[in-house]
Amino acid sequence: MIGGFWKRRRDKSGDGDVAEDPDSDMMEDVPVLPAEFQDQDFSSVSEQAYAPDPEYDQDYSEPYVEPDTGQAPDDFGPSENYNSQAGYDRIYPRSPAEAIQPEAAPLPPSVKRKQNRIVRALNGIIAAIIFFLLIGAGIMFVGFRQFVADGPLTETRNIVIPQGGSLTSIATRLEREGIIADAYMFLASVSVARASNQLKAGEYLFRENMSMRDVMQMLIEGKSILHGVTLPEGRTSLQIVEILRADPILVGEIADIPPEGSLLPETYKFTRGDERQAIITRMRQARDRALARIWSNRDASIPIQSPGDLVILASIVEKETGRADERPQVAAVFANRLRRGMRLQSDPTIIYGIVGGQGTLGRPIRRSEIDATTPYNTYQIDGLPPTPIANPGIAALEATANPSQTKDLFFVADGTGGHAFSETLAGHQQNVRRWRQFQAQAAAAPTTPDPAISAQLSSPDTTSSSESSPAIVPPLPELKLNLTVPLVPPPAQ
Repeated sequence: MIGGFWKRRRDKSGDGDVAEDPDSDMMEDVPVLPAEFQDQDFSSVSEQAYAPDPEYDQDYSEPYVEPDTGQAPDDFGPSENYNSQAGYDRIYPRSPAEAIQPEAAPLPPSVKRKQNRIVRALNGIIAAIIFFLLIGAGIMFVGFRQFVADGPLTETRNIVIPQGGSLTSIATRLEREGIIADAYMFLASVSVARASNQLKAGEYLFRENMSMRDVMQMLIEGKSILHGVTLPEGRTSLQIVEILRADPILVGEIADIPPEGSLLPETYKFTRGDERQAIITRMRQARDRALARIWSNRDASIPIQSPGDLVILASIVEKETGRADERPQVAAVFANRLRRGMRLQSDPTIIYGIVGGQGTLGRPIRRSEIDATTPYNTYQIDGLPPTPIANPGIAALEATANPSQTKDLFFVADGTGGHAFSETLAGHQQNVRRWRQFQAQAAAAPTTPDPAISAQLSSPDTTSSSESSPAIVPPLPELKLNLTVPLVPPPAQ
């Protein structure tokens, strides 16, 4: 065995023993013999015959050091004294034990990848988007907490949101009135909810500690305060218009007085700022719907030829009695009279012919007024008057369309707020005498009678309507209700 080996750098590719760049990753250290011994055969040379050459052989009992630097060389590192002309590095001798050791695998080459500029830009944009999204999510979380939190209102208040106001003006007003804490937060929340055009005007009742979310929901649903106006049955169209004009919450004017009998008396709900004319329109529409339904369900045997005639007769029934249980019976009396060709002889028709839409006469009817011939005096004309004398309610319309099945032809006040009915003239005259006795007793009594009875005492008619009148009146002229009109048989079918 040769006492030692030498090593030098060579190209890993196998194309040559020496690479131009000895520091290249493609170079490796391999053990080699000196050049002068590479062509010789040492197989027959004994180890004892081998004479070490001091130029090449060294004593390996001591660590090898560089002659120039006095330091041990790095067996696997690049040489600092690379001879570019010779093409190899300094050769470091190794022991036979080191020579037979396997070489360490080389480290993988480090490749520096160059990033595309577009990729770098996209990465920056994505990072910025994520950053702003996180910020936005934080802001939205804080805003939502404020949106659903209790509001600053300490007591219940009603606020009017005017018609035609912008979203900004609504939010500013709510903040100024102490309903919400932050107008800008309310604006942002309504915009996010896409409800900018859904907020409704009106008068709203906001409860204490109401959150912005509840405020927004209330304005979207239009849950404003509802006011009501009650228009009693039996009022004329002029009286109904005056009631609406006196209401301070309604606005606007009523252009024309509606036709008599075209309105349906009822309690109507509305919000602050609604138009008076809108209430009139609703009343007319309600009357048309009710009349169509009642007319379609009428008793076919009634002597009424049209829905308009039904309203006329219902208005007379409405004015004759204020008691709901008497309306079908009063309607039956008028229907029986019309079948027999008898005049209706209703005092409220005389009053309407005198005062028109004013409604009340304010005094007893005079005999001259009973004898006067006017289009509304049913003591003097046959059949129905030309128009209704009031606006009847649904109950009067239904009673007239389906009257009681009786044979009564007469009725007179009984002194208790109701009426006494009779089929014959004799029975009617007896009821009249009782009524006269009651009048005399009431005139002599020191106390004021019941208001319902006073209403009957105020007029010589058979009505028990709620028109105002003096509590006690002098004895009235003798009643003329059908006492002199002969009974005639019903017309031939």
